[in-house]
Amino acid sequence: MTLETEKLTLFKQIEQKLTDQGFTIDKQDRTRPWGGFFVINEEQAQQFADTYFDGLSVDSLRISGKLSPKILVVAPEKRLSWQYHHRRAEIWKVVEGTVGVVTSDTDEEGDVRTLKPSELITLNQGERHRLVGLKDWGILAEIWQHTDIELPSDEEDIVRVQDDFGR
Repeated sequence: MTLETEKLTLFKQIEQKLTDQGFTIDKQDRTRPWGGFFVINEEQAQQFADTYFDGLSVDSLRISGKLSPKILVVAPEKRLSWQYHHRRAEIWKVVEGTVGVVTSDTDEEGDVRTLKPSELITLNQGERHRLVGLKDWGILAEIWQHTDIELPSDEEDIVRVQDDFGR
């Protein structure tokens, strides 16, 4: 089975699982060279936290009042850009697979840290980070914590320090 076929099958499975769990998928993107993502309706943030973050209270996560739940899918041996954000912090929890994460307060990349299913990482606003696919597909639950109430973060709020795909 090709990587593209595996990706299509995996995305269909995740879509079905999210639908079965009662989530409304506002957007999905299968076109990212590293994998892709699903954006869940923001009104379901607490349900998402209950399902994927052991019932963590979204009220305790709110910085500016808005949260955005997502599912990230990273392909084997692919890396997201070395990046940071001006208007959001993030919390990731590994749902399936084992992934690598690199973080730093500077543009210098540190060592890859391995995260297994159910492990969590919190990324501060401005903290450099990179998600790394290891041997198998990795699936993570993510909650964006918007830090600017006047201008919530979006997909354009990415400062890429380095990118394997020339973006």
